[in-house]
Amino acid sequence: MKDLLHEIRNCTICAAHLPLGPRPVLTAHPDAKVLVVGQAPGTKVHNTGIPWNDKSGDRLRYWLQVSRDTFYDPTKFAIVPMGFCYPGRGKSGDLPPRPECAPNWHHKVLSQLPNIELTLLIGQYAQRYYLKEKRYKTLSETVKNYQDFLPEYIPTPHPSPRNTLWLRKNPWFEFEVVPLLSERVQRLI
Repeated sequence: MKDLLHEIRNCTICAAHLPLGPRPVLTAHPDAKVLVVGQAPGTKVHNTGIPWNDKSGDRLRYWLQVSRDTFYDPTKFAIVPMGFCYPGRGKSGDLPPRPECAPNWHHKVLSQLPNIELTLLIGQYAQRYYLKEKRYKTLSETVKNYQDFLPEYIPTPHPSPRNTLWLRKNPWFEFEVVPLLSERVQRLI
């Protein structure tokens, strides 16, 4: 795993498309039990090199009911986003994760994570990649039908403050899915 992480952190496959240059951000350890698959780092994460080191990460840790120290313990959580580098900014927020990243690296990382018992699929990009034709037409439908993907996966919306409106319109998520999510995570870690 150490050699693979070194190789990934030196990746330049899509460097020409990255406005801030490559800085792959991920954590993984063979002992990890929970895999967190999000989108791609934002500028704060790019600058610090610490995954989920922003308001989205605060909300995610709240959902999981874990401290920062626990969340950043790679023997508990592997954090492997769809895109490892900040992809740039678009009209309505950050651009989607670069399409080169997951197909080139995810299978290699997952092959060295034999103890994963739960994968959190955060947002539409992770859900599309991992659930493929099993996912529902919309993110809301996919998340609402989370039981269809248990025990391997739990799909969630992105915990970004930009999704506060979605959370207000879908209160069932915080009443039904978040307690199950935090209970599963607590049991595994």
